Amino acid sequence: MRLSRSFFVTLRDRPADAEVESHALLAKAGYIQKLAAGIYIYGPLMQRVLQKISQIVREEMNRAGAQEILMPAVQPKEIWVESGRWDRYVKDGILFHFQDRKDAEVCLGPTHEEVVTTFVKKTVTSYRQLPLNLYQIQTKFRDEIRPRFGLMRGREFTMKDAYSFDADAEGLDRSYQAMYDAYCRIFERCGLNYTVVEADPGAIGGSGSQEFMVNAATGEDAILLCEKCRYAANVEKATSVLPPAPDPAGGKQLPLEKHKTPNVRSVQELMTFFKGYPANRMAKTILYKAVSKEKEEAVAVLIRGDLEINEVKVANALDCHALQLADDGLVRKATGAETGFAGPIGLKGARLLADESVRELRNLLCGGNETDVHYLNANHGRDFPTPEFKDLRKAHGGETCPHCKDAPLQETRGIEVGHIFKLGTKYSKAMNATFTAADSSSQPFVMGCYGIGVSRIAAAAIEQNHDKNGLIWPEPIAPYPAVIVQVNAKEETQKKVAEQLYEGLQKAGVEVLYDDRDLSPGVKFKDADLIGLPWQVTVGRDAKDGVVELKERRTGKVQKISATDYLSRSRMERKEG
Repeated sequence: MRLSRSFFVTLRDRPADAEVESHALLAKAGYIQKLAAGIYIYGPLMQRVLQKISQIVREEMNRAGAQEILMPAVQPKEIWVESGRWDRYVKDGILFHFQDRKDAEVCLGPTHEEVVTTFVKKTVTSYRQLPLNLYQIQTKFRDEIRPRFGLMRGREFTMKDAYSFDADAEGLDRSYQAMYDAYCRIFERCGLNYTVVEADPGAIGGSGSQEFMVNAATGEDAILLCEKCRYAANVEKATSVLPPAPDPAGGKQLPLEKHKTPNVRSVQELMTFFKGYPANRMAKTILYKAVSKEKEEAVAVLIRGDLEINEVKVANALDCHALQLADDGLVRKATGAETGFAGPIGLKGARLLADESVRELRNLLCGGNETDVHYLNANHGRDFPTPEFKDLRKAHGGETCPHCKDAPLQETRGIEVGHIFKLGTKYSKAMNATFTAADSSSQPFVMGCYGIGVSRIAAAAIEQNHDKNGLIWPEPIAPYPAVIVQVNAKEETQKKVAEQLYEGLQKAGVEVLYDDRDLSPGVKFKDADLIGLPWQVTVGRDAKDGVVELKERRTGKVQKISATDYLSRSRMERKEG
């Protein structure tokens, strides 16, 4: 592609709304242009990147036995009601829904579990047609409340989603592993440094779930990992081993004591009031309102004073679609006290959950459910009902790995580019999607779901590969492998050598950019660095000797090479590729 004839515009300044480098550099280099919040136009160079990524995805999905289809972007409300997800997605505010001219309620698809389940249940009737894996690469729309970070959290984005259908759990395990292996090959071929982590399935649902995270300091997601055994998990899912809290009474239950604690609410204030009483022997009680399809309920969560509640784990434990901190009115109703004095003793009308960290604790300091009152030496089973114990806390770096129990967890950050789920029969049962099994019984399909953010891969690759001068594309997904820079557009020898190189590469099937614009060398070199193609071929003063300069964008290393040798090498690499 000759730049003098192409749509190619770069910006001088960084976009004011760019919070991360991928957003800033992709916009500045002309790859993307913002149309509205979270919605972008992809320029010619960006479209080529997405095509390269999509081709890698297609090749590996096909290799794994999946078949490509294309499903509608517009989906009817009825199938979402059938699966039970309409209300949750509407209340979460991410489902863009509207009425068509026949007053039927429809939505723009943020995901396609309902559509693919409907498709398969109408066409697959027997176990003999299984296993089955169907995938698509399509534009999705999620009405993000706060779109940010450019392509990493947009409202409209390009995604590959696949869905497996098996006859039983063992078949699902095989399908899941095949997708896991395919995903590893995809991200390796894209040139990404990634980590696979245990993850929360979120609104998609199901049991087993893993995320593929591109390692980047600017990543939205915190990851905990063990360098010894390679355990890794998203903080929403991660667990760890805690050192036990001290027990001065040696397990003996001491008499309950009621204390006046005027205006003492926080853990830090309690430590001061009770003269250094340790936070890990306190039990703080946090009240929530949990909203599910069937009901709303008040929930009190008990956790050790030095720990944090993981609200994702709480929502999963309650199987609710919305979890909100209780307002002052709900707190007073459940505790009879002002906010800051909630506790498990005498709690009214609230379901009581407790983190596992509280299970073995004795003689707790806790709120008294009375304004300006706390209790010492509270014990579950004696002073208040034994709660439902769950893993409800947020794990942190430095805590001990839960798998090998021999090394501290390290905290890092990542960008989610892929997510795989074992859905089981969540959707097939809800939507009555069944097949005839080998024993002639009717059974629900056992499903899996596998997503890849195609446009997110592009953004994540740049977060991992850039410098002060611009983008640095991994070669497999770069829009072009190289740019030919003719230093002086009016110098005939340079023009001849550059034209011969360009035409020779074109004939060999190697597509390159050719900067033949009549601009200063400084502008050309600056643009070449900014757009980030892996190689820069400079045709300059040595052209009279048939020599060009070959610069590797990533390292900046420059070598002189004859134009003929470069052309021959590129042809050979094309054949080997």
